[in-house]
Amino acid sequence: MRALRYPRRVAGIHPWLGLAVIAVCAGAAFTGGYLYWRGRGAGRVTTHLLSLAQTLLVAQVAIGLLLLADDHRAGDELHYAYGTMALGAALVPWFYAPESGPRRLLWFAATTGVAGALAIRAYMTGPA
Repeated sequence: MRALRYPRRVAGIHPWLGLAVIAVCAGAAFTGGYLYWRGRGAGRVTTHLLSLAQTLLVAQVAIGLLLLADDHRAGDELHYAYGTMALGAALVPWFYAPESGPRRLLWFAATTGVAGALAIRAYMTGPA
């Protein structure tokens, strides 16, 4: 089977998207945590930030899989573990968070923060 050979632009998107994932996860986790601490519910902006963080994580993993299929390898094998765990952390509250209420916001904010921390580790172990 012939390799796909994505253009260099696709390979260049992966690290930039990684930085966007880290920034959005940090912002969404901070905003959600702050609103929970203040006893307020998640407004539209917070909901969209949390959704954007999850969407960017899915896109980052998808681009990473495309690069892996094209024989682009990370410098450290842990890169794949951290990226997978970051996506998993962002998806956990869909299965375990309460149906509604302030604790649901806390679940999403906390797991988004964990996903952001794992994304930092994935970024650090990526290709040089």
